[in-house]
Amino acid sequence: MSQFTAECLDTFLRNQGQLFRENVAADREEAAEFLEECMAETVSSIAEVRKWLDESGMDVSGMSDEELAGQAEVFPLPDGSYLIVEG
Repeated sequence: MSQFTAECLDTFLRNQGQLFRENVAADREEAAEFLEECMAETVSSIAEVRKWLDESGMDVSGMSDEELAGQAEVFPLPDGSYLIVEG
């Protein structure tokens, strides 16, 4: 079973073009496999997004929360959490 919720998978499927030139998944199953393979992560707050991006080597010190949420790797989810996908 996927660690990603249906809402998370649907959000990724709808918005995958923000990170990739071509779609990498056509349905929830493919999306779940892709996200698991690339070790995508869901976090519950923008503060956790900041920490995750900082730890991955991105200089986020001068970025606002809105700028962080607008990064191609960050997919805001309807429940207020975030999906982070390395491109």
